[in-house]
Amino acid sequence: MHAASMLTAALLVLAACGGGGGGGGGAAGPAAPAGPPQRGGEITVLENASFAGGWPTGLDPATNTTGGANIAQMSAIYGGLFRLEAADDGSGAEVVPHQAESYELLDGGTTVRITIREGLRFTDGTPFDAEAVAFNFRRAVDSPCTCSPTWPLAENGITTDGPRTVVLTFTRPFAAVINAFPATNVNWIASPTALEQKGEEQFALEPVGAGPFRVVSNQLSSELVLERNPEYFKEGLPYLDKLTFQSIGGDQPAYQALLAGQAQAYEGLNTTPLLEQAQEAGRISVTVQPATSPYVVQLNTRNAPFDDQRAREAIYHATDFGAIAQGLFRGRYPVSQSFTGPGGLFHHETVEGYPAHDPERARQLVGELGGLTVTLGTLKGYVAEQVMTALQTQWQEAGITVQIESYELNTLIGEFNSGEWDSMLQTAGAWDPAAGVGVGFRFSSDSPFTGVKDPELDRMLDTAEATLDPAEREQLYVDAGRYISDHAYAPFGLAFAPANLATEGVYGPGLTTKIPPIVVNTGVHWDEVWRAPR
Repeated sequence: MHAASMLTAALLVLAACGGGGGGGGGAAGPAAPAGPPQRGGEITVLENASFAGGWPTGLDPATNTTGGANIAQMSAIYGGLFRLEAADDGSGAEVVPHQAESYELLDGGTTVRITIREGLRFTDGTPFDAEAVAFNFRRAVDSPCTCSPTWPLAENGITTDGPRTVVLTFTRPFAAVINAFPATNVNWIASPTALEQKGEEQFALEPVGAGPFRVVSNQLSSELVLERNPEYFKEGLPYLDKLTFQSIGGDQPAYQALLAGQAQAYEGLNTTPLLEQAQEAGRISVTVQPATSPYVVQLNTRNAPFDDQRAREAIYHATDFGAIAQGLFRGRYPVSQSFTGPGGLFHHETVEGYPAHDPERARQLVGELGGLTVTLGTLKGYVAEQVMTALQTQWQEAGITVQIESYELNTLIGEFNSGEWDSMLQTAGAWDPAAGVGVGFRFSSDSPFTGVKDPELDRMLDTAEATLDPAEREQLYVDAGRYISDHAYAPFGLAFAPANLATEGVYGPGLTTKIPPIVVNTGVHWDEVWRAPR
């Protein structure tokens, strides 16, 4: 399975984020808009420097190694062939054509035909047609980004059929092909002409797409200033005249900046006490998004001590995520025993035969092993570090010696790539388990971010990924969850998703309404975000 480099980051960061679907609450704060959306105005959106606020390699879909984290910036510039939409409460989520007009799955799912809307143009005036899309697809599948697609492409599997239709040919069915688009770089189509004229290095700084906004200035990992695209294909949109993304050093300074009027929105709040403070104060709209990815304690079964199933079972029996959810987070976040969250597809809260919390049994297993010493790491972030510290306490009570480490994103990726890690508190799953940083990202043998090498589990996940019937896919994922549990590969925990904040008078889908996160953060529909006149 091909790994995509910022989807990596994405799922790695979900380790510092997670749920809301079961107790995180809905939107809180200023009242809903009194009238219809208004045209004009501008807003500044803050992004956490440790995740979405970092775009060190620029914003070219094929070379942006943090693309999965930068979905906000990428969708504002490029739009997207498809996007995830939902009712205001997050229900009924569905991936629908956006710059694409329609799609067909043919030949038992091995052929995908995507038809592009007629008359689309990039902001440089050149045609957004099938050849441009095919050109971008070929660049995307060969790119180093973790947001690169995992298509099972046949040889010469990307072709065109006329000026508006792109054809994908697979070696086997890929049920999540459409659902995966919003989380992968094939969704963002860059102008081939602008790329050729500028060269890759300059294009990454001055990208040209066909989205709702065009680039005015771009200071890498600092500030991105955008202005309205007057030729955007949706009449009357975008509402805003100007949209600015600014990097900021965390939840607390972002919240203070909103209160001070220095910005109007913030994506990805995950500091629980600050979330509660903002909800209680009522000065800012707080929208907790539905959880699609639960925490998981990844165990590196390729190395000692977790190449011994007894060591893995000791971790299962020593772990009590229910107590953590109640004690640290007052039941705000639901607990899952598998790789799906309540905001995603095919969710089942429990797994038959899942090893119960049993500290005495954990101590017995540790005794059989002659002791157990482990290092547990995670990405820096409030929720992740709180959970990691609680796990350290629980494991030590079961006789396990535990050292904990918090990593910056690049360091964390390096730890995974080295293969010399013991256990990692991360997140596993996506809105569609086969899309983006779904279950295969953590459990497929050929993923660089897995601790498992099991051909039978690979077969189960590949079969589920290739099954078009939703009911059959669901059962296959249930079976895979049971298999992971039976082999004690990785205990799952609470499902957490971040919140989005907006000041009074700012509204928009995914910002002040719920849309299940596609990669950590929700895919906000920036073309429909608006600001009431002051």
